Order: sequence, then C-alpha cells, then structure tokens
Amino acid sequence: MALRCVVFALLFIQSIAASAQSPTVSELIEKNIHARGGIDKLRAIRSLRFEGSLKIDGGDSSFELGYVQFHRRGGGYRTEASLQGLTAVTAWDGKDAWQIQPFQGRKDPERLAADQAKGLAQAADFDGPLVDWRDKGHKVEYMGTQDVDGTSAHKIKIRLADGDTQYVYLDPDYFLEIRSSTLTTVRGVEFEQENDLGNYEQVAGVYLPFSIESGRKGQPKDQKITIQKAEANVALDDFLFAYPAAK
Repeated sequence: MALRCVVFALLFIQSIAASAQSPTVSELIEKNIHARGGIDKLRAIRSLRFEGSLKIDGGDSSFELGYVQFHRRGGGYRTEASLQGLTAVTAWDGKDAWQIQPFQGRKDPERLAADQAKGLAQAADFDGPLVDWRDKGHKVEYMGTQDVDGTSAHKIKIRLADGDTQYVYLDPDYFLEIRSSTLTTVRGVEFEQENDLGNYEQVAGVYLPFSIESGRKGQPKDQKITIQKAEANVALDDFLFAYPAAK
C-alpha cells in the first residue's frame, strides 16, 4: 500500500511539473509579438511594399514571374505577378476583392465572390491574426507541439471570426512563425492551404519572412515567393486597391 502511494505521488508530481513547463497560448502569442520586434514597432508600420519573384511548379514544367505586393494598414492589399508583358492582379480595398487574370484569358477586372474574397481579407490583416485577436473576434487554443520538418513547433489553433480555421506553428527557440495553414471552403469545397515561412529579415525593426512556400496540405508545395526588396511606410495611392473604374 505504501509503495502504491509513493508511485501515485511521483506520477502526480511529474504531471504538475509537465503542466508547469507547458506554455499558455497567451505566453506564446506574447513571445511571438516580441520576437517579431514588439507591438510598438509593429504598429509603427503603416504600409509595406515587397518586390521579388513567384516561382510556380507545374509538374512537367516550372516558370518564374516577377512579383510585387502592396500592403496598407486599414485594409489595403494587392499582389501583382508579371510574365512576358502580362500582369495578374488580386486586390482587396478593405471591403471588396477583385482580380485581373490575363493568363486565364480574362484581361478585364472582375469582382470576387465572398468565399473567394476571404483569403484576401485575411492576408490584408496587417499584423496577423494573433495580434489583438480578442478585438478581432477570433478564438485561440494551444494544441501542444507538432513536428514541422524536424522541428518540434508550438501549434496554435485560431478560429477566425469569418468562420475559417487557421493553424500557426511557432519555432520553439525563436517563436517566429515557420508554418501556417488555413482550412476554408470555396464554392462548397473544403480545402487546407499550407505555407512554410523562412529567411526572416528586419524591415523597419520588424522581422518579416522573405521566403514563403505554399501548396495544399499533404501535397508538394508548388508555389514559392522570394522577396528581394522590402520597403516600409511608403506612400500608396487608393487606386492600387480600389476596383478599376470603367473605361
């Protein structure tokens, strides 16, 4: 009987110790914000302009496009991908999303349906979903650790206010995001997009990923964005994000 009590006591102590070592979701979010540069430096950035390349692997062939991204606090987001004189555009003005897809034979702008626009609205969240998550109406939950290409990363589940679910994976040493995925439904079909983030560099005192590889979860990542130049607090006109006026 005494031995059994000792065993139960040891198991209880081990359980308490493991619990004490496990971080809370609030602690992880705080460490992530600090690792990125701190809340003050994050909020000091009003706009961003990125320039680089977008490589697409089509299986039998791959090609590389020029890539530009504009990001303005308050709801402005736009990407441009250019090849051989053609430029594909996707944009969000804080309310509506639209695109121009000349590579698909559509050279005129077209508005996106609500379920298609959600991804752009999420990308337009200037600081990301973890910053001020309560005010944004999200719910967060710590899911423990999960292996990400050999790294035991902290996994955070985010139930977004728009109904989608995101998972964020933080490096256990630096607490920067090394992977994210979004579970969403478009045109009645549910799928999960996964992004691997790396090559962090400082821009205006904030660490940002200069390499993003994307693809559907469980499949090879067939798109890679490589940033060569980044500028903060540049002047960005409204016309970059607004739906083009009729000619």
